[in-house]
Amino acid sequence: MVFAVELPFLNELVVLFMVSVGIAYLCYRLKLVPIVGFLIAGAVIGPNAFALVPEQELVDILAEIGVILLLFTIGIEFSLEKLNRIRKAIVVSGSFQVIVTTAIVTAILVLSGVSLNNGIYTGFLVALSSTAIVLGLFSQRGETDTPTGQLSLAVLIFQDLAIVLMVLLVPILAGDSDSGYEVLWILGKAVLLIMVVLILARRIIPWVLEKVAKTRKQELFLLSVVAICFGTVALSNMANVSLALGAFMAGLIVSESEFSEQALSEILPLRTIFNAVFFVSVGMLLDLRYVLEYPLLLVGIALGVILLKLIITSTGLLVLGYPVRIAAASGLALAQIGEFSFVLERAGRTAGMTPAGVGEIGSQTFIAVSVLLMILTPFLLNAGPKLGTMLARTPLKRFGQESGDLESDQRKTLEDHVIIVGYGPAGRHLVQVLQETGIPYVVVEMNPESVEEMKRNDIPAIYGDAGREHILELSGIAKAKLCVIATNAPSASPRIIKIARHNNPTLQIIVRTRYLTDVVRLENLGADIVIPEETETTVRIFSQVLGAYMIPREEIEQHVKTLRAHDYEIFRGSMQEAHLMVLQGLDEEGLHTRAVVVREGAPVAGKTLQELQLRKNHNLTVLAVRRGDKTVGNPAGDFEVQPGDRLIVVGLADRFAECADLFRATAEF
Repeated sequence: MVFAVELPFLNELVVLFMVSVGIAYLCYRLKLVPIVGFLIAGAVIGPNAFALVPEQELVDILAEIGVILLLFTIGIEFSLEKLNRIRKAIVVSGSFQVIVTTAIVTAILVLSGVSLNNGIYTGFLVALSSTAIVLGLFSQRGETDTPTGQLSLAVLIFQDLAIVLMVLLVPILAGDSDSGYEVLWILGKAVLLIMVVLILARRIIPWVLEKVAKTRKQELFLLSVVAICFGTVALSNMANVSLALGAFMAGLIVSESEFSEQALSEILPLRTIFNAVFFVSVGMLLDLRYVLEYPLLLVGIALGVILLKLIITSTGLLVLGYPVRIAAASGLALAQIGEFSFVLERAGRTAGMTPAGVGEIGSQTFIAVSVLLMILTPFLLNAGPKLGTMLARTPLKRFGQESGDLESDQRKTLEDHVIIVGYGPAGRHLVQVLQETGIPYVVVEMNPESVEEMKRNDIPAIYGDAGREHILELSGIAKAKLCVIATNAPSASPRIIKIARHNNPTLQIIVRTRYLTDVVRLENLGADIVIPEETETTVRIFSQVLGAYMIPREEIEQHVKTLRAHDYEIFRGSMQEAHLMVLQGLDEEGLHTRAVVVREGAPVAGKTLQELQLRKNHNLTVLAVRRGDKTVGNPAGDFEVQPGDRLIVVGLADRFAECADLFRATAEF
């Protein structure tokens, strides 16, 4: 007899994910970021609304894991070198923001009749910004390495350091004077932990990851990365240091390894799941009845917090000489109340303190304003550059000039390049040809020894699985012209083709496969040209046999052409001809020309060139169209594009990336 095992919280988890998916999808249709959907979902299913998930214990645990994974991945994207570059912003601007915000909030509350201790405690709550939301949004937008992203991170790092001291000061503010010695002891342990992390990052972890990577076992690599993440967090927990800071430092440890990008790609799916739970858990704290009862009060306080933090954070960055456009954008990005303020609020509640010292009303006001500001954060982030540009036209522009100690650290953007997946014999030969012709390229390879060899020979290489979207994004898939899949693991090709085709529908994909039977399947997945080894092996044997019987070379070549024409059915209709039209020119114009296949379900299908307005809207010019056996040169505006057409288009890489949705089939991915 088989007995069913009852899983606690199973029903709650099912409700949590189903409602979250539904509301997040609705937000997607409304062009809102998913974070807003998760916060709203939490408010709907929480104990203060429909109570679909009455128990929040498990949700809080999963949410904590989400924050750890988020900060870990942010740490991987940075490095000790990058942090060293923004050290002045961390110390000066970060401390200015925290201290001045706390002081002003305290002064306002004391003048309103609130006690000094409660005023300082409330100032702590307001001073902290949301590390999870801000860095998560910057990461999604690919702006972590921009000046605004780096300066925002600098202030957030100081806040995460400050939360350690704030939590320790809460009992003192509540009247427990015996906690002074404990503060010094905890701070000492935090400094010691940072020193240990620096040693691990420089000496030990890169060596460990190299040994694990050489086993070529992805599951072992993933387990090792997770062990490093949670092991470092456990150390920080033992030292009573912020878990978020511990997770960020764990990411810094991994960032010093050449395998950091693959580590990031392995963790991203886990982060997505747990991070969603975190935002749901925050939404569950909101009492909608209180929001409906005091809407004007909450909106007024929220606007006051935005204005206060915008001015203080921007001023702190202007003090260091950063331009007002960047300072203002960073200030607006950090103008919310953070998730760690909830941790501090719980610590204060345990010690008998509440926001503004007004009991439950203060707690509910704090929660409602915090959630409202979190919901507004994506919109504030979008408005930041516009505000900065507007302020740069005012007299404020003279208060900050471009600072030399901060530069955008984004990798040199590749354009119209070739992505080579696999550095076996075929990949090596292709690299040699591309080097000789001066065509830009990058190689993606899972063999750490091959990556090391390429790095020694100054060959641009990325260690990682090309079947991971993050790795292909890192290789510049959005602006690439060609992707050649020459991997020795043909089972990975379908996944790579689907991701590459979805991310860049104008990309030309060439795939090597072992068997002729795979040709049609890979074509249906989105490959443009499939080269089967089976046929090439037959061709070589065929040539050798005829040569042994002294058949003239010209006749052998004719037989080979006939054999290939018969077996490569995918090339019928002169598909190759359209691609050769692109490959024959290696000058600047040739590099910017692509043969784009129009697929069933793509928005361009069924429309005329006049309706598409490619030249007017995207600065792309259609030179010719290949349809079946016919080529239409310089097609007129009334030419209707049909599925299966191959458009020969010239334009800059960023223009192709900009109009990707026009060529992306709705059924893809």
